[in-house]
Amino acid sequence: MRAWVLSGVCAGAVLVPGTAVAAPAPEADLSFHGTVVMDGDRVEVRLTPRNNGPAAVADASVRLRWSAELADAQELPARCAREDERTVLCGVGTLGVDAVGEQVRVPVRLRERPAEVTLEIDTAWSAGVVDKDRTNDKMQVLVLATGDSYAF
Repeated sequence: MRAWVLSGVCAGAVLVPGTAVAAPAPEADLSFHGTVVMDGDRVEVRLTPRNNGPAAVADASVRLRWSAELADAQELPARCAREDERTVLCGVGTLGVDAVGEQVRVPVRLRERPAEVTLEIDTAWSAGVVDKDRTNDKMQVLVLATGDSYAF
């Protein structure tokens, strides 16, 4: 019977107690600017996303939430999807540093004809990029059913 003998030096890792430090998440400053108009039960939002940097955003989406319920039947743009009875999510795509994205036009119908609605606009997804300044991508707009355009 043959026996193998292992001789030599085994290399190993030296473990030092401490706290593991993860690399910081990239940071960007997203903003949304646009208008919203309500006429009867129809509301139209037009918004343009912008990234003020310092990092690019590989993919982003915006959440549009109304204070009134949306009608069941909607004809949303291809990059938009209904989240619940009051909310629509829309992809805005890749945003480079100091870049303006493509305008997003979102027409919706409300279930009823309110005299006013509040529209909440918020970043829903930014591909893991951190936005510490939420003052320009998270906002509320009061919209009266006058057919007038309200800017944000």
